[in-house]
Amino acid sequence: MTFSKEAKHAFDAAPWAGKTKRYDIVKEGSIAVALVAIAAIVLSLVMGSPDEKPLTFKGWAVSNADNFYVTAVQEIAGTSGSATYGGPYNKASDGLNVGPFWLQKWAGVTHPIDTVNEFVIAPLSTQVMSTEIASALATWKAASDSQKQTWAATYDDAITKADGKLADVAAGAYGPVPALAQGLTDMAKGGALDAALLSQGGFFQTDNTKQILFFGDGSYLDDAGTTANLQGGTWGMMNETGRYPGQAWLWLYSFWYQIPPFNNEESKPIGANADAYIMVLMGLLSLGLILIPVIPGIKSLPMRIPIHRGIWRQYYDANGIKRRKK
Repeated sequence: MTFSKEAKHAFDAAPWAGKTKRYDIVKEGSIAVALVAIAAIVLSLVMGSPDEKPLTFKGWAVSNADNFYVTAVQEIAGTSGSATYGGPYNKASDGLNVGPFWLQKWAGVTHPIDTVNEFVIAPLSTQVMSTEIASALATWKAASDSQKQTWAATYDDAITKADGKLADVAAGAYGPVPALAQGLTDMAKGGALDAALLSQGGFFQTDNTKQILFFGDGSYLDDAGTTANLQGGTWGMMNETGRYPGQAWLWLYSFWYQIPPFNNEESKPIGANADAYIMVLMGLLSLGLILIPVIPGIKSLPMRIPIHRGIWRQYYDANGIKRRKK
């Protein structure tokens, strides 16, 4: 027995003639909200991601004073990762490129950072200093640029030759550099460096670039990332701290860092420029996704592979819709 569309519509529009029951939607909604809230709180306590303590310069200097000291020397000598990064912080290198396109170089220096002054000299100058540190600062400021570079480079080379073991560094003409590095280390141990670096800027402090760059120059941040499984080689981009799931939607972006040549910095030319190449690759894939409706061949796949007709078969049969001829 079949009914016309008009009969079906009339039946659906007719008043309900069956049994009715009182229903308090506000009460039901309140109960549902309360139950969901309780479940969310309980599950967040049991399964929620851990509240990791923030990384601080004090924690770094206390846990690994030698590494902090060596990093401070590198900031003074201009050999740290930040000092040699290139754009947008300085002109020390050309930066990343994709073939003939030098992205960092072309963008220029938009966020200038002088590591020796902003990471070392300026913070030390904000403190009530001992006679030794005050004398070291005065000596440094009075010296010529070439003399400063000679002191810092000589001391940095000596530490490198000693494999970072400060006790094995040979005596030499290092000027005030050792005193400055030790003064900054002591300042960090006391917790004053965190506030000093943060206070460089406007009234509202929303730019943490300097702190992150300084952290990245040493091993403290890198070690913390390794411990929390946040390194690029362990799908870190899409991970949460520890064993907890994170941003699953970043799986494709993170995937490229797991395979050659993107995961090998020694490979030419992609390895050292993996970030730039992956950015371009993801941009092209995203563009392809957006343009699917206009790409010949791909846009007609739904008609060539009519999976949707199987899903909506009952609808097509009921409405007498036949398969479209090619």
